Amino acid sequence: MNQDPLLVLAILTATIGMFLWGRWRHDMVATGALLACVLGGLVAPAEAFAGFAHPAVITVACVLVLSRGLQISGAVDALTTALLPAKAGILLSLAALVGLGALLSGFMNNVGAMALLMPVAMQLAARLELPPGRVLMPLAFGTILGGMTTMIGTPPNLIVSGFRAQTGAGSFGMFDFTPIGLAIAVIGTVFIVLLGWRLVPAREKASTEGFETGAYVTEVRVVPDSKAAGLFLREIESRLDEAGAQIIGLVRNEVRMTAPQSSRKVLAGDILVIEADIEALPEVLSTLGLQLEEAGSSSEEETNTHENTARAQPAQDPTSSRDEKQSRRKNGGDARGRDAAGSVDDEKQRAEGRKDEAAEKDKDSVRSAADAEVMLMELVVRPEASLIGRSARDLSLRTRYGLNLLAVSRNGKRSKSRLRTLKIQAGDLLLMQGPLEALTEFAADSGCVPLAERELRIPDRRKAWTAGAIMLCAVGAAALGLLPAAISFALGVLASMALRTLPLRSVYESIDWPVIVLLAALIPVAQAMETTGTADLIAHALLDGVAQGNTIVALSLVLIVTMFLSDLMNNAATAAVMCPIAIGTATALGVSADAFLMAVAIGASCAFLTPIGHQNNTLILGPGGFRFGDYWRLGLPLELLVVGVSVPLLLLVWPL
Repeated sequence: MNQDPLLVLAILTATIGMFLWGRWRHDMVATGALLACVLGGLVAPAEAFAGFAHPAVITVACVLVLSRGLQISGAVDALTTALLPAKAGILLSLAALVGLGALLSGFMNNVGAMALLMPVAMQLAARLELPPGRVLMPLAFGTILGGMTTMIGTPPNLIVSGFRAQTGAGSFGMFDFTPIGLAIAVIGTVFIVLLGWRLVPAREKASTEGFETGAYVTEVRVVPDSKAAGLFLREIESRLDEAGAQIIGLVRNEVRMTAPQSSRKVLAGDILVIEADIEALPEVLSTLGLQLEEAGSSSEEETNTHENTARAQPAQDPTSSRDEKQSRRKNGGDARGRDAAGSVDDEKQRAEGRKDEAAEKDKDSVRSAADAEVMLMELVVRPEASLIGRSARDLSLRTRYGLNLLAVSRNGKRSKSRLRTLKIQAGDLLLMQGPLEALTEFAADSGCVPLAERELRIPDRRKAWTAGAIMLCAVGAAALGLLPAAISFALGVLASMALRTLPLRSVYESIDWPVIVLLAALIPVAQAMETTGTADLIAHALLDGVAQGNTIVALSLVLIVTMFLSDLMNNAATAAVMCPIAIGTATALGVSADAFLMAVAIGASCAFLTPIGHQNNTLILGPGGFRFGDYWRLGLPLELLVVGVSVPLLLLVWPL
């Protein structure tokens, strides 16, 4: 039994190390930790997956679905239009935007709130002639702060509430987090609006138009009648300089040269790898008569795909099968009397017929694509997007969606891969071309956020009111204690499905399954920390080694350690790891655990120092043109402010 705490500590240390390493997804690491505890005899096999039935896990899943209903129905769009001023200065505009983000985050998933308001933030930056990052980072931090104000605002609050219930004191109420969370959110928002936004590095120049999201890397082909054919690279570069673009590579015969000599002559068929702003791309193409490689090759590739499909599966063509049957009925016995040569000729005719029919189908699809409005759209890759680690070729963008990936912007970094084989990463900006319907489908399927004004949501006033009413009823039933939170929000999801405030197929797509698996796997691990005495062991080490029995120092230490871990690993995982330690610390001191659990909730939500600490931070990495070290400039003063405000309030609201 004495070896159990050491085994738990070893598993916990390895788990945190894997979280920090970042090679594996958080849900994979959490599942590995759970299975290690089961194999080590720390968790009974029958209890291994009990976390999936935990009320906190059910509530998180249901809140995500209800949040998606608010998005799709247009309820948040209507609220944004009503509350955001159309014409105002920097301070008033930022206050309205950040305040609205914090308000929404209190009652819906804060990542969803951030995704909804990102296009608004980009437009606001353009209107105020500010770098996008100076609007995006305040908005991201504001939505994180707003999540602390209610129990459903962020997963850590739900986890903390669940751990309190396990102590026998009952779970926290819906608005038990509000006194401290609201004070921190208000003071933090005021700081961000008055001073904080000035601390954000200006990675983009002011006086921009449209979405200035950094330089894109794209590929352009030198067609035979191009002005660039036959010119030296230095001549082409001098012309591109006028458009603010530069050549960073050349592809000839599928071989890429990353630093081609300026004296090299460009030939027809070469592919130039160009870095340029999105606004400069049309000028770059027209100046030298170049053609976007991905857009120009799509028709040929699709035609080849259709022909290959027709050859591989001729029996699946219903028109062809029907014609063959009619031919057999018409010719009757003549077919039986044909010799071998006649059979071969007949087979050739049927093959020609199938080829003509395939060609007609291709023409029809081309006409359909021409009739649809083809547009360009920028998409930012969210941290949990399904296309991370895959390329345009892996995704079959053309055959599945009819889309072209024209360019990629990646935080100023250049890749040596071809555009079609480039592995997509979180925070990348993708310049996509295709019909609006196909772009909408791809964004929804892949988990990307479009940087465009309301192009993906068609507000429905009736559904918006219905979705809002369902959310209010669910929150009210949980807040008044009429129903447990998990039951209340589950009823809300059922009502949303029955009243169709969101498509039924979107219900399960709305749930962030890696987060659900993460929570469900770590809950038994956290319980093992309690049952084996590991949490008490860590708590005593903190008290004896650092706090030396001082309650206020111990409370501050729990808050700061939680905040530090949250900057490096998932906030839900941080809360699940720190809750047993907080309870153990309070028990060792002989005081109430409420203040310590609230400190964990606050610290787990305050991840402002790194782009990996919170999904909202990762979401703005590409659009803001940020680097890894840019976040602490605003994040560190904000975290110090949170510590200074929260510790006195914790002692006041939750007396020890």
